[in-house]
Amino acid sequence: MAPKGKVYRGSVKDFQGFDANQDAEALYNAMKGFGSDKEAILDLITSRSNKQRVEICQAYKSLYGKDLIADLKYELTGKFERLIVSLMRPPAYSDAKEIKDAISGVGTDEKCLIEILASRTNQEIRDLVAAYKDAYERDLEADIVGDTSGHFKKMLVVLLQGAREEDDVVSEDLVEQDAKDLLEAGELKWGTDEAQFIYILGRRSRQHLRLVFDEYLKIAGKPIERSIRGELSGDFEKLMLAVVKCIRSTAEYFAERLYKAMKGLGTRDNTLIRIMVSRSEIDMLDIREVFRTKYDKSLYNMIKEDTSGEYKKALLKLCGGDDDAAGEFFPEAAQVAYRMWELSAVKVELRGTVQPAGDFNDDGDAQVLRKAMKGLGTDEGAIIEVVTKRSNAQRQQILKAYKAHYGRDLMADLKSELSGSLAKLILGLMLTPAQYDAKQLRKAVEGAGTDESVLIEIMATRNNQEIRAINEAYQEAYHKSLEDDLSSDTSGHFKRILVSLALGNRDEGPENLTQAHEDAKKLADVSSNDSSDSLETRFLSILCTRSYPHLRRVFQEFIKMTNHDVEHAIKKRMSGDVRDAFVAIVRSVKNKPAFFADKLYKSMKGAGTDERTLTRIMISRSEIDLFNIRGEFIDLFDKSLHHMIEKDTSGDYRKALLALCGGED
Repeated sequence: MAPKGKVYRGSVKDFQGFDANQDAEALYNAMKGFGSDKEAILDLITSRSNKQRVEICQAYKSLYGKDLIADLKYELTGKFERLIVSLMRPPAYSDAKEIKDAISGVGTDEKCLIEILASRTNQEIRDLVAAYKDAYERDLEADIVGDTSGHFKKMLVVLLQGAREEDDVVSEDLVEQDAKDLLEAGELKWGTDEAQFIYILGRRSRQHLRLVFDEYLKIAGKPIERSIRGELSGDFEKLMLAVVKCIRSTAEYFAERLYKAMKGLGTRDNTLIRIMVSRSEIDMLDIREVFRTKYDKSLYNMIKEDTSGEYKKALLKLCGGDDDAAGEFFPEAAQVAYRMWELSAVKVELRGTVQPAGDFNDDGDAQVLRKAMKGLGTDEGAIIEVVTKRSNAQRQQILKAYKAHYGRDLMADLKSELSGSLAKLILGLMLTPAQYDAKQLRKAVEGAGTDESVLIEIMATRNNQEIRAINEAYQEAYHKSLEDDLSSDTSGHFKRILVSLALGNRDEGPENLTQAHEDAKKLADVSSNDSSDSLETRFLSILCTRSYPHLRRVFQEFIKMTNHDVEHAIKKRMSGDVRDAFVAIVRSVKNKPAFFADKLYKSMKGAGTDERTLTRIMISRSEIDLFNIRGEFIDLFDKSLHHMIEKDTSGDYRKALLALCGGED
């Protein structure tokens, strides 16, 4: 059960009216004779706490002189057997068995070692070491030392001591010093001082390290996770990232592990079983709610879709409920969301990947481009080299120089020489940012049907100055106002949102705490019966007009007030384009580079590539924050944007995209 003073967050509790002898008899009868009653076995075992299961094992031995675990192994098979048998072992012995399996035989399951040793408390580690010694008559540290190497081995040994500081009294001076030491051991050093990372991340208390990570973000301008990815490698890197994730939120770490165990083709059943068993009496409710918040679906539903038979039934019992149906929101998810807003408030320098060329010569570049397009065939490589390595302002100078030198329209020449995706990318780069956005918006509203996703992406993410420039470019290019076209092509609350954003009149001042509290209260009010003050109207009046710093404070106040995140509330209470527009605004306020990283990932994942979205974002963000987007991309998806573009595109289009991307992370 939960420690004194702490609310119990497990999904499996002590069974009321428990009788060990009666349960032992029920299990014996379920396995007696030909075949076994698997339903009865899973119902009984998943509805008892681990302490009660241990008592059932003892009662079974006393009543029948037999080993219950051995009988279960004999009667059951496959994944279902592994799950049920794991539930019968005390937690420390279950961890010991997992680690023994991970280091036995050919090869080592490093992911299992990382998961267990990065996530357990000091007491759990000590219990694990003792259980391993008792079960296998071997020293766990010696076995791990014999099976691993390098800095990975050193960090595992540090964690195995179960000696992390537990004092919650934090010294501000030491926090600053540790953050500085980590920065100097990695980013500011030629090479990396791995020992410093091991010492600080392996020994300091969780509360202290959370503050160190916040301080590190302030002084380094990037989260510690990104520095770890850049400075460390292999299993050592994975271990240190797991430690950081568990320090930030153990529930979030396990939610991510569960999601990865089930997403895509095939299921990593060993991981799924291990986590569902080990967390069922610790923090499964928190894991469930963080899972629901992060992945827009419940853990229950993902298990239901990804598993089958008695194995599925047993896992669903351990899960303990469907959050999609319940609609509840628990404190751990709110805490994760609140932490996210706090981190987003830290000022991080935005950087593009395309910088002005230092030795720029507009006439020389115009000549290179003309030569690349003159005569038979086209030198696409030369065009890519010039266009992707110049800033937009420099490209505008090249357009003028080309006209002056050759009396020709460079855009028309490029259009006649290039084709397909490469043509769209190069021609898009030659437009000013405002002209390009105006063109994308025009395409989204003209003809049959409207591309609402493009309207949302552009209108929800541009600042006042950018919106005003788009309005001017739109009027000049199409002799119509953007507001008129948006009004005639959309309707209802969605139209009102877009028109409000199109005004480019968002406040630009700092946060106002008193006003933020009132705004949060307005957003949280679900009981208003005034039709003129509908939910959508209230959200519009705040999300479309308040400044970004102020909205961040509103979102923090909303979490404090309701115990859940504003994005979750929008998804629950709204639908369609209105929901999508508000979610885009919230995500843009929270972390604009992460918003675009997510859109880029979705444009390339799965079968086929959404080249329009990929091209649009790579062009529009290349001089603003594409470097930051790259960092968020690898943080979110454990793969680099460069790698995904390389894998998902081809030919000259790929070369141009990779040039804009600006490097491999």
